[in-house]
Amino acid sequence: MATNKSTVLIKKKKNCCDCLAHICRRKKELKARTVWLGCPEKCEEKYPKNAIKNQKYNIFTFVPGVLYQQFKFFLNLYFLVVACSQFVPSLKIGYLYTYWAPLGFVLAVTMVREAVDEVRRYQRDKEMNSQLYSKLTVRGKIQVKSSDIQVGDLIIVEKNQRIPADMIFLRTSEKNGACFIRTDQLDGETDWKLKVAVGCTQRLPALGDLFSISAYVYAQRPQLDIHSFEGNFTREDTDPQIHESLSIENTLWASTVVASGTVIGVVIYTGKETRSVLNTSFAKNKVGLLDLELNRLTKALFLAQVVLSVVMVALQGFVGPWFRNLFRFVVLFSYIIPISLRVNLDMGKSAYGWMIMKDENIPGTVVRTSTIPEELGRLVYLLTDKTGTLTQNEMIFKRLHLGTVSYGTDTMDEIQSHIIQSYAQVSNLKKQEPRLKPNINQSEESPKVRKSVSSRIHEAVKAIALCHNVTPVYESHGGVNGETESAEADQDFSDDNRTYQASSPDEVALVRWTESVGLTLVNRDLTSLQLKTPSGQILSFYILQIFPFTSESKRMGIIVREESTGDITFYMKGADVAMASIVQYNDWLEEECGNMAREGLRTLVVAKKSLSEEQYQDFENRYNQAKLSIHDRGLKVAAVVESLEREMELLCLTGVEDQLQADVRPTLELLRNAGIKIWMLTGDKLETATCIAKSSHLVSRNQHIHVFKPVSNRGEAHLELNAFRRKHDCALVISGDSLEVCLRYYEHEFVELACQCPAVVCCRCSPTQKAQIVRLLQQHTANRTCAIGDGGNDVSMIQAADCGIGIEGKEGKQASLAADFSITQFKHIGRLLMVHGRNSYKRSAALGQFVMHRGMIISTMQAVFSSIFYFASVPLYQGFLMVGYATIYTMFPVFSLVLDQDVKPEMALLYPELYKDLTKGRSLSFKTFLIWVLISVYQGGILMYGALVLFESEFVHVVAISFTALILTELLMVALTIRTWHWLMVVAEFFSLGCYLASLAFLNEYFDLSFITTWPFLWKVSAITLVSCLPLYIIKYLKRKFSPPSYSKLSS
Repeated sequence: MATNKSTVLIKKKKNCCDCLAHICRRKKELKARTVWLGCPEKCEEKYPKNAIKNQKYNIFTFVPGVLYQQFKFFLNLYFLVVACSQFVPSLKIGYLYTYWAPLGFVLAVTMVREAVDEVRRYQRDKEMNSQLYSKLTVRGKIQVKSSDIQVGDLIIVEKNQRIPADMIFLRTSEKNGACFIRTDQLDGETDWKLKVAVGCTQRLPALGDLFSISAYVYAQRPQLDIHSFEGNFTREDTDPQIHESLSIENTLWASTVVASGTVIGVVIYTGKETRSVLNTSFAKNKVGLLDLELNRLTKALFLAQVVLSVVMVALQGFVGPWFRNLFRFVVLFSYIIPISLRVNLDMGKSAYGWMIMKDENIPGTVVRTSTIPEELGRLVYLLTDKTGTLTQNEMIFKRLHLGTVSYGTDTMDEIQSHIIQSYAQVSNLKKQEPRLKPNINQSEESPKVRKSVSSRIHEAVKAIALCHNVTPVYESHGGVNGETESAEADQDFSDDNRTYQASSPDEVALVRWTESVGLTLVNRDLTSLQLKTPSGQILSFYILQIFPFTSESKRMGIIVREESTGDITFYMKGADVAMASIVQYNDWLEEECGNMAREGLRTLVVAKKSLSEEQYQDFENRYNQAKLSIHDRGLKVAAVVESLEREMELLCLTGVEDQLQADVRPTLELLRNAGIKIWMLTGDKLETATCIAKSSHLVSRNQHIHVFKPVSNRGEAHLELNAFRRKHDCALVISGDSLEVCLRYYEHEFVELACQCPAVVCCRCSPTQKAQIVRLLQQHTANRTCAIGDGGNDVSMIQAADCGIGIEGKEGKQASLAADFSITQFKHIGRLLMVHGRNSYKRSAALGQFVMHRGMIISTMQAVFSSIFYFASVPLYQGFLMVGYATIYTMFPVFSLVLDQDVKPEMALLYPELYKDLTKGRSLSFKTFLIWVLISVYQGGILMYGALVLFESEFVHVVAISFTALILTELLMVALTIRTWHWLMVVAEFFSLGCYLASLAFLNEYFDLSFITTWPFLWKVSAITLVSCLPLYIIKYLKRKFSPPSYSKLSS
């Protein structure tokens, strides 16, 4: 019995431990899965719900969450403690509302703003989650909400509908068994992607047959990479079983949009496990340098306040409950740190954002992060992407090189006449004597006979027209689904109605060029493509295999069979680095690639190889075998393809130009003159990057360029760094691999050397490397960095930088949505930094220090007052006077400082050297802060002593005289600080003065109305105000005369 009891106890204990462990290990590991078609109930695991959730908080966490975000700042926490102390009777000074009203206002504004954002997020999520989709069941179609979709469901998605979860593509309404999807929300690319349905399910006669077969999909575990997928499709109810390998082209990822036809897919990943959610990184909250500096100053002020309170208690002689008195003094002097600082700065930031968006010189600019506009005025490093940022990402075909002869833009008509001639010959031969054709072909293929230029051009153009992944798309006019075949055929080949879709603009440029010389791509599906010759004849080719371009292989290939002759040819094109070892020996390729790269052209090498039927069959068997393997599939497939890539015949070298964006050169020069160091980080190859750096004047004409040799180990890196150290004032060009090695062994030395360079170009950079370089600069230099880019691959760099700028580009909106500021053209960055960056920083610095001055002056008066009245901890001004002083009486003039500017925008752009001063941070430093402290102490002392000297035995008059003089002094000080007047500033000054005078009538408890309206009151107030302000005006005038700041020299 006892043993039974103990085992039960142990079991219970074990269960409890397991539960606890399970709760602690909440993050579930992701697993591979087997998914049966249309049978969600057969899933062994419980998979996440397919609901989108972008909210930061829920009902319970909202208030604590927002409060934590607010009170983690020293400033706000300090106010909370002071306000709470007022509930203790012995510490109570004045009215509760004087402390709680400002704090409550700040919190209310923040809460409302967060709540509005949260409600918007909730509504957006709800809208997405309640979108209806058709689900296929045994009983037919039913409508389900997006959030109710499960793993294993068969979902039908119509054209232009969002794909709700990650699916395997089973069927489509398109005849060719493929469809296009738009992926701009996933990877930032605007071109369409071709997706292919699983052959076995596409061949089924009707939609309902999906339930009559027994089949399952094996899918690997969910992962981050959106460009790869491995899985298998198996149909069990046939003999033998049907196995099909699944790759990335059979997948439909969530958040993409169907661009053609209707698709049916089986869901394999939902909710948190979908690729789009796994790839969502939450951007860090960026805090500006100015905010950090102000935070440091407030801590210094707090220290001063505590010291002042201790001095007061010490002068009292630590009598009685001195500890309580100490705290009362701390509360009395709490105005040293003004609560309105945060409010004023936040409102100021919003105002700067509004001004940036309203600037007509930079239309379309959007401020997405309103907390860091001042950062734009403090930048030292600008890290920029190349393609689409400095260049337009619009490709133009410029050069065709055949080894012995080269054609440029001015000689393209020769190519055209050769093509017309060679196709005319072929068609004539066909008409005359069909028997001759095979012999001609053989003589052309045998390498012994030297080919004529005409036949070589023919071969090269044909290869460029066949070897690509471009699809011609025709807009359908009028008829929807009921189009007749003849109408479709008529519409198909009209030239003006055709647009090309491909995964890179280079490909489209090549196909457009073959069209211009007479060989036009008119149709393409999964298994075939058609070309139209200059005479209008259609050539058909069957696509047997296609090997897509990857960043590892740097090449793409295609195997086609010509319909008329049955010849099988393997065409391949790629980067010279990859192709040099694949093509037959030649003596011109390397040299010509170098020449083209120096001209700024992107080069591609085109080659071919003829295959016999036996060679191809052998290859196909090995290839299919490799594609079905579950382990190391990628390596096995690559090895099979490599067996074909030997001794290929080199056909030609093509050069395509990527044009620079508008005004890139003057903008880069402007930024360089402003003392900003520019680093270009690109995924492109070294030669292209170097030549764009020269053509864009990133590197000035007379500057030497040091190309960092490829290094792979510590010793090589050491030697190369030493070689680089001997060079002076030269630009650095380095590749991503060499950079990786240098950072592994000599991080500090490398960054130190690179930072001395006027310009740095890093080529072959991966997105993570770009972000790593940004972080390196932040750690080693402590300077502010700015990243600018336009594609999905720039997002990590933009989020890592202190200030991220996105350009709405050809590659989509992903970068511009992730950035803090979004612009439409690169040239706008000049005005954004020189004008708006300057103004935001200067204005915030002036505003912050002035608000602090406003608090310090009243604390000085309190200190003088207390020390004269036997160190009593009694407030000088009570209740409404204190609230009014911080708000209605001085708020508008002080806030109007956000309209101030020291230099006209035209001047700031004409003399970018002015920007260098800002990066030193002299507008807000301990030096300027101390000057303001001295001003506050001087003015506070004069105001208080003056009032005490001039009052006539009644305490009431001290308050009236000193407070009126204080308000006037503040208004005059705002006028002293302003550098350029704006009509709103004048309105604010007079409005505040009017408010004060009007309110005197209601403040009977503080002011004696009969005394205020007398002459003595007026002259006493005027005298005190004059003494407090006149010396400062004189000092300012003398300073402007004998040591003017650099900007005033220009404006005069």
